[in-house]
Amino acid sequence: MTTPTKPLAGLKVVELGTLIAGPFAARILAEFGAEVIKIESPDGGDPLRKWRKLYEGTSLWWYLQARNKKSVTVNLKHPDGVEVVRRLVAEADIVVENFRPGVLDKLGLGWEALAKINPGLVMVRLSGFGQSGPMAQQPGFGAIGESMGGLRYVTGFPDRPPVKTGISIGDSIAALWGALGALMALRHREVNGGAGQVVDVALYEAVFAMMESLVPEFDVFGFVRERTGNIMPGITPSNTHTTRDGRHITIGANGDAIFRRLMRAMGREDLAEDPTLADNGGRDARRDELYALIDAWVAQHDEAAVLATLAAAEVPASRIYSVADMFADPQFLAREMLHTVTLPDGRDCRMPGVVPKLSATPGGSEWIGPALGEHTDAVLAGLGYDDARIAALRAAGAI
Repeated sequence: MTTPTKPLAGLKVVELGTLIAGPFAARILAEFGAEVIKIESPDGGDPLRKWRKLYEGTSLWWYLQARNKKSVTVNLKHPDGVEVVRRLVAEADIVVENFRPGVLDKLGLGWEALAKINPGLVMVRLSGFGQSGPMAQQPGFGAIGESMGGLRYVTGFPDRPPVKTGISIGDSIAALWGALGALMALRHREVNGGAGQVVDVALYEAVFAMMESLVPEFDVFGFVRERTGNIMPGITPSNTHTTRDGRHITIGANGDAIFRRLMRAMGREDLAEDPTLADNGGRDARRDELYALIDAWVAQHDEAAVLATLAAAEVPASRIYSVADMFADPQFLAREMLHTVTLPDGRDCRMPGVVPKLSATPGGSEWIGPALGEHTDAVLAGLGYDDARIAALRAAGAI
């Protein structure tokens, strides 16, 4: 069988970024076939190489975040290094960057300069607060975007301070908007004959865009959504409950028919047929009563029995998965969401599969995050640099 062509094959992307938001956006493009050339400082490269758990001196996160990318070391403070990037950009479709606004302009690599080199260029710019406004020049990480964008305020329990999610979700959300924006800009360029353009993603706005009805509820009713723990008022019942054997299960039975099935599974036909509980509004008005009943029912049974009963009743439910649960779960395995790669020392290592799944032109993982500068010589040779010139650039500290 021939391997299908990936949907972004033929696109060239230059990544000028470190850590999470910009590199994650470029990773998505790389997983679906774009040639992503990651520019790294010769002095250590992307700090993500040393973040979290290290294996043989390199972050396992790096091997995932930089998969399918080519690493080229360039000193952006050296004029010859800047010229290398300019030559790469001249042939690129997309540049992804997450520097603080103004930094690339000082290096001669800002939008105005790059658009003159390549009028069809799409430049994805991810920053804390966007490319304009009074806060544009301030530094901002994902945690700041989550706080300013509203996510932290509504996360946690009402009697405790706001909490964060267990991952850098603000950066990841911004990356998804960046990848989507890049493809929309390319679509415009290809279909409408337009020139390139800037895709401006602010981390706080990326989070803010996910906040459901937060804004119109405040504008119309003056309602400020607060922290509500594991429940969401107006969507009842949907909560996490603890089983007899100490496991945690989320049950989402907020659909009208699903609620009736849950009550029957619990032996509460009276509540299944109660007209005051026929819709979310009625159920939400009695949510404390309902949650107490569900808590008590779940607490009488072990996790396996609860899940089996709810599955038979077609009520959406799940244990709260740890990563150990994922490794043993038949759904994860059937969907190939644990992809085995080989680390440099030959050890097998599982990483997340590629999302989304395309039926005809799926994405994939061709290689793990590369060694620092692993592709420098090959990429520069493709630009027309001969061996002597590459050696001179390296000796001068430009690459």
